[in-house]
This record gives sequence, structure tokens and C-alpha cells, in this order.
Amino acid sequence: MGLKGFVEGGIASIVAGCATHPLDLLKVRMQLQGENQAPIPKPAVQTLRPALAFHATSLSAPGSIHVPLQQPQAVRAGLLAVGVRLVQQEGVAALFSGISATVLRQTLYSTTRMGLYDILKNKWTDPNSGSLPLVRKIAAGLVAGAVGAAVGNPADVAMVRMQADGRLPPAQRRNYKSVVDAIGRMARQEGITSLWRGSSLTINRAMLVTASQLASYDQIKEMILEKRVMKDGLGTHVTASFAAGFVAAVASNPVDVIKTRVMNMKVEPGAEPPYAGALDCALKTVRAEGPLALYKGFVPTISRQGPFTVVLFVTLEQVRKLLKDF
Repeated sequence: MGLKGFVEGGIASIVAGCATHPLDLLKVRMQLQGENQAPIPKPAVQTLRPALAFHATSLSAPGSIHVPLQQPQAVRAGLLAVGVRLVQQEGVAALFSGISATVLRQTLYSTTRMGLYDILKNKWTDPNSGSLPLVRKIAAGLVAGAVGAAVGNPADVAMVRMQADGRLPPAQRRNYKSVVDAIGRMARQEGITSLWRGSSLTINRAMLVTASQLASYDQIKEMILEKRVMKDGLGTHVTASFAAGFVAAVASNPVDVIKTRVMNMKVEPGAEPPYAGALDCALKTVRAEGPLALYKGFVPTISRQGPFTVVLFVTLEQVRKLLKDF
């Protein structure tokens, strides 16, 4: 396959990335909910006398009752609420904030992982039987995902920041004009290494996503065709790709939450960064918000991962048909 696999994977990835960009943006906003919030103070105590239960007094008396004042609890907005609030506050165009970074990310990251996976898959396929065991498919996905993530990390950091910028107060917004402006300013203001901030998380996530997404798609598609449940057509492609998207979402969401927070953190000159690293971010997130915080944004993740994977593989199969004679 060689170069052809990279071209096919790149075209399919860019189409899928642009089609599902608004859902990806909402996922990022939901994953950042609860971050950097001031700790809720201990409830104030009001001293009330039994006979004057609704009148405050500054004096404590025998038989008085101490009633804690209720504090409002932080409410976690759902996918629809986040979307409506975003459109109301920032306009419909905000749903496509950072789309230039998405295009660059898919061009670098997804083109690399799809093309490399195709090369490894063909290389490791048994020439006699023409089959490739699931373990080897997973291994090919792990390698391809790691290389693709390392190549595409600068665009990934820029995309996360551009998508999250609208949630910051106006005075704190970065206001990047484009992905080129974002990468250039990060390199100048924070150093070239900032472009690979969170790269260990990006690589771990990409390995999980690529291995679970591509390997499961190939495996499920083969099972459907072997058992003759459906013919090799649109129905098979949609079924296999949606199942692969669900597997990828479950496997990658915890790493995705931590990756988003590490990439989005704002580091002031001379100040200590909010997180010392991925592990520190994970521990602080779990301590402050509970273990389920690692699955924040799962609804938009599966809502985005499902359609993304379907569009990706359906487009890929069609592009392969168009380019089969080249």
C-alpha cells in the first residue's frame, strides 16, 4: 500500500474530523467543568433560639440551636446545556472554534496512524492464510498510534486551547487567530517544548484509541463477513465502525480528561504550574471531584466517537474504491 494508505487515511480522517468538530468542542468544555473552582467554604453556622427559630442572633444562649446555612452546590451541565449555553454566550460560530487546528491535527496525527497501521497490518499478515490475529492488529494499532501522536501533538495542544478559550474570562483569553498563530505564540512565549506539553498523555491516548478503534473495526468486520450476517457493504461498515467507536470511547476517556486539563493549563512566568504532570493531574482531579470525574464528557465522547468512527471508516471504504486502480 505504501503512500496510498496514508492518502486514503488522511482524506477520511479530515472529513470525519470536520464533520464531528462541534461535538469534540463540547466534549472538551465538559471535561474542563469543575477545574480551577475555588473550594466550597464550610457552611456558616447560625445560632437560633427555639422561640425565635427564624430570627438570627449573635449571642449564644442555653438551649439555642445551631443550624448550618445551606450552600449552593456546583451543578454539572449536560451535553445539551453546554451546547445551548455556548451558542447563547459565544454564537453559533463558536461551535467551530479551533477547526483549523482540527484539520492540521488530522493531517498530521490521523494520516500518520492510519497509513502506518495499514503498512504494519499488511506486513504482519500471514501470506499463506491471509489472516492477521487480533493480537497483531492491536500491536499495529499501538505502534501506529504512538508515532502519529508524537507527530501531531503541537496541533493537538493548539486545538484544545482554541476550543477551551471561550470559557475563560475575556481578560484571560488567548484569542488565537488560527492554528499557525497558536503554535507560533506558544513557541515564542512558553518555549518550543510547550508544543509537546502532555505528549505522554497524547501518545497513551492515541495508542489506546488506535488499537481499540482500528483493530476492533477490522475484527468485527471480519466476523460479520465470516458468519455471513451481512454482505460487504454500507451496513457492515456502519455496524463495525459504530461498535469500534464505542470500544475506543470507553478505553480512552480517562486519559482524554487528563490530557485535556494538562494541555489547557495556563502557566504564568515564575509561577508554579497547576499540575506537575499527568499523574499529579489525575490525583488532584480524583481527590477534588471523585473517580467518576475521569469519565467527564463521556456522553459527548461517545456521541462524537461514534459518528466520527462511522464517517471515518465509511469514507475510507469509499475512498479505497475510488483509488483502487491507482
